[in-house]
Amino acid sequence: MDVLFVIPNSSKKIYQGLANNFSAIETPTWALLLASSMRRYNYSCSILDCDALRLTEEEAIKEIEDSKCRLALFVLYGQQPNQGTFLMIGATSLAENLKKSSPDIKVGFIGSHTSALPKQVLSYSFVDFVFINEGVYALRDLLKTNLKDNLNKVAGLGHKIEGHPVLNKPSKLVSNDDMNIDLPGYAWDLLPKKNKPLDLYRSHFWHSFFSEEDRSPFAAVYSSLGCKFGCNFCMINILNRTTTNDDAKSSDYKIMRHWDPIHFVDQLEQLSNFGVKTLRLSDEMFFLNKKYYVPILEEIINRGLKFNMWAYARIDTVREDQLELFKKAGINWLCLGIEAGNQIVRKDIEKGRFKETNIRDVIKMINNFDINILGNYMFGLPEDNIDTMNETLNLSLELNTEHANFYPAQALPGSPLYFEAKKKNWDMPNNFEEYAFFSYECKPLQTNYCTSAEVLEFRDKAWQKYFTNPSFLKKVKDKFGNNNAENIKKLSAIKLKRKILGD
Repeated sequence: MDVLFVIPNSSKKIYQGLANNFSAIETPTWALLLASSMRRYNYSCSILDCDALRLTEEEAIKEIEDSKCRLALFVLYGQQPNQGTFLMIGATSLAENLKKSSPDIKVGFIGSHTSALPKQVLSYSFVDFVFINEGVYALRDLLKTNLKDNLNKVAGLGHKIEGHPVLNKPSKLVSNDDMNIDLPGYAWDLLPKKNKPLDLYRSHFWHSFFSEEDRSPFAAVYSSLGCKFGCNFCMINILNRTTTNDDAKSSDYKIMRHWDPIHFVDQLEQLSNFGVKTLRLSDEMFFLNKKYYVPILEEIINRGLKFNMWAYARIDTVREDQLELFKKAGINWLCLGIEAGNQIVRKDIEKGRFKETNIRDVIKMINNFDINILGNYMFGLPEDNIDTMNETLNLSLELNTEHANFYPAQALPGSPLYFEAKKKNWDMPNNFEEYAFFSYECKPLQTNYCTSAEVLEFRDKAWQKYFTNPSFLKKVKDKFGNNNAENIKKLSAIKLKRKILGD
């Protein structure tokens, strides 16, 4: 086998007690895309999803060794590239012990964290190769070699010469015109299963309307790559980098590329034939360009495909005249990046174009079309203090959306905030677990006014307050049934342990 795509299992350390039942198990979208691409070039490949299979490290090592692969490629993207840093938890441990067991196996790393800090990742003794961006062409060209000679000719590759890290010149990205050709689809047949395709994967709890039996089978897909915005806390566009300079940040590479809408819906129809009903549209900005999303939604309707979907939108990209089409096509959830309740805080992170009044109007407008809302909120942005974080919490309670995420801000590698924090000499995470939002070792970014511990303590209390709020529980009960309200109570009963809070 030419290449084995490895998805590490980091779930326990990332999610603690939430990993057992409440966190999602998402399809490894980028591994599926890369596998399909390499097959087009006639390279043999397979996928080892240690997360879905819940493999121990020892079991994973045996599977990799038994595969007889030329290259074990650790794919560290997650559904949101921000997750690439979290996945380094399991990846570094597994790769290190794999090398101890089988030193001759070539190990590569690819993903958002790798793209942000390629030299650092390549400096690990157990890593032979890194890929500077999405790596489609670099991986193809690497597999043309014997993995030893002429490596300096592979654009977009990081490798070692006499043990010293070397980054070759960057490779190009897949162009918009070549998306259907060089990223032709998803290698669904390579995923593990219990009885039927995709039955080891499960949606987010809220996505299935808090119903356990509707969470599987599940899949997540992209109709586009990248984002045209440059939020300070986000690192998504670092995957688009075409430089090797040390100060590359995601906001420098605001590029979006799309698959042809008909080609994309062909992929969805394949999922429908597998029995998939619950589907995530992982595009950072699905609700943005009518040129692409209108043909997709109309084609879904014309083919009679029945999905329960969710998609992302910014407050300022939601169009009332399109919401009926969204609902008719099966988009039952919109995930909105509200982030902060204070306009000064929001403006500081490049989300200052919409104001609180607009937020309220947009929420009401979406609900009028019977579309549910997941509100994303963030605590601990640079201009946050206790008062502004209370503004964010109070806004979330007022809006009372069908679900909400509360994140502690992190200076994720590759994000503008990462470079700002380094410039200010703020205390940064010392290990990958400290970057993970739900982990025991989570250490959020300090602010100009609050410590990391104060931010995390506020976030955890805010989360508890929201999910135990009588108004929210009543809304869930009225819309989704009493059993689902009870499920929320079970969720809120799980207390995360935090090292910096003395647990």
